[in-house]
Amino acid sequence: MSTGLARTHPAWLIATFFGVGRLPGAPGTWGSLAALPLAWLFLDHLGPAWLIGAAAIVFLAGWWASEQYVRASGETDPGAIVIDEVAGMFVALAVAPPDLLYVVAGFALFRIADIWKPWPVSWAERTFKGGLGVMADDILAGIYAMIALAVIMALTG
Repeated sequence: MSTGLARTHPAWLIATFFGVGRLPGAPGTWGSLAALPLAWLFLDHLGPAWLIGAAAIVFLAGWWASEQYVRASGETDPGAIVIDEVAGMFVALAVAPPDLLYVVAGFALFRIADIWKPWPVSWAERTFKGGLGVMADDILAGIYAMIALAVIMALTG
C-alpha cells in the first residue's frame, strides 16, 4: 500500500526505522530486533540513563514521523511503522546490563507485552489517536517489560 510519502522523506525513514518496517512477515518483531544493537551500544558504552534519554528522543521523533505517516496513509496504525517498537525496546532494556541473556529476556518480555497489551497498554492504544496513539502503547509495553525484567534480575541475582 502506498503511504503517500516518498521513501526518502524523513518521516518515512524515521517511522519505518529506515525501511525495517517494510520487511516481510512480522514488522513489529523486525523493529524490536533492529533496536537491539543500538540499545546494546548505549548500555555497554554510556549506561541506562543515556538509553532512557535515547528512548525519549526516539519517542518524540517517532510521534512526529508517525503522525505524518498516518495522515499520508489514511491508516490508524500501519504495520510498517516500527519506530514505536524501537522506543519501547529502549525503555524495556533500560534496567538490563549489556548481557545477552538479559537483553534477549527484555526483547521477549517486550514482545509479549506489546502483543498481549495488558491494561493500560490496551487503553492507550484505543484512546490516543495519530502519532501519539502509535507511540504510546509501545512505551507502556516497554515499561511493563522493564519492570518484569527488573524483577527477574532481582530474583536471579
